[in-house]
Amino acid sequence: MMSDIILASGSPRRCEMLTQAGVDFSVIPSSAEEIHDLEMPLHLLCEENARRKAVAVAQDHPYATVIGADTLVYIDQKPLGKPKTEQEARDMLLQLSGRKHQVCTGVCLVKGADRECFHVITEVEFNVLTGILIADYMSKVNVMDKAGSYAVQEHGEMIVKEVRGDYNNVVGLPLDALLKRLGQI
Repeated sequence: MMSDIILASGSPRRCEMLTQAGVDFSVIPSSAEEIHDLEMPLHLLCEENARRKAVAVAQDHPYATVIGADTLVYIDQKPLGKPKTEQEARDMLLQLSGRKHQVCTGVCLVKGADRECFHVITEVEFNVLTGILIADYMSKVNVMDKAGSYAVQEHGEMIVKEVRGDYNNVVGLPLDALLKRLGQI
């Protein structure tokens, strides 16, 4: 029998993906502080933040398999976090306009003393965006709580030209890679 699985995240998107995949899990959002060390390679930064989140929850649940995850949108090797203002959101979308960028999700599975961390990187290419299109997109999507100021699963067809790689990774969880590893831990 597989042990209990805990998602150390309150992300509705991650919860929805695991539920749709038929995974029986509970949610305990992690209180771990994320680090923002831009000297670290971005994939290692994602993995480290995922590890911190999983370990913080696993301390109180040593017999469960705890999933920690952290997603970054980045362009020109610089991360784009969640915008602080609507103008910052518009500026981020303009920066992504007509260009390719990467989305990296680091995942860490912790069960007792066992830990496995990995990451998946997906390339996303945006359409050329006009000010009118950006305003229209922002009127339909709450961009303020989204890294990079967008959500591929919410009216993504308006702004995204192509996703090369794992679509679910862009949503926030590389589901196929995670499910393979869950069966092994």
